[in-house]
Amino acid sequence: MIAIIDYNAGNLKSVEKALHFLGEDCVITRNFHEIETADKVILPGVGAFGDAMEQLKKYELDKVIHQVTAENKPFLGICLGLQLLFEGSDESQGVEGLHVLDGQILRIPDQSGLKIPHIGWNSLHLQNDGRLFAGLEENPYVYFVHSYYLKAADEQIVKATTQYSTTIHASVESGNTFACQFHPEKSGTVGLSILKNFAKLQGGNA
Repeated sequence: MIAIIDYNAGNLKSVEKALHFLGEDCVITRNFHEIETADKVILPGVGAFGDAMEQLKKYELDKVIHQVTAENKPFLGICLGLQLLFEGSDESQGVEGLHVLDGQILRIPDQSGLKIPHIGWNSLHLQNDGRLFAGLEENPYVYFVHSYYLKAADEQIVKATTQYSTTIHASVESGNTFACQFHPEKSGTVGLSILKNFAKLQGGNA
């Protein structure tokens, strides 16, 4: 069973639909017991960093996220869910993130000819043998919707980058904690392959 954390953020249903398409059992929930006993956990998200942290704390979901990531349970943050796993964001100055991983969320720099938010398909440069990307060819295209991007403190956890005005850390992996700035659930067959790779992961220290 895969638990999809419900904190009133967008794109929960599209993640659920993609997992069902792959034949995976999943539940959208904010119930601690369901999250703690799930085989894997996903933190999706579309929205503002500060509002999202407020909602996570309102339902005390920040506590269960720290618990399951500390247990090395396979955990996937998607889009805003990636950003929340880090220290803080330019979008919401003074709001502390979950800080499961080290790094900052910065605003995409303005550049002539490029629109912000960044909406559309970009290719990934794969590096450091990310397990989410097993079996994929180099430079797969995935779908992004964001105005802010990750600069991780440790380059070794970065498994995919993309270029849009700057180098964006598009996916990270640390132990069994994974995150993608792009939307695998909206990225066609490539995205489904990424979600399938996540669904096949083993818990604990595997």
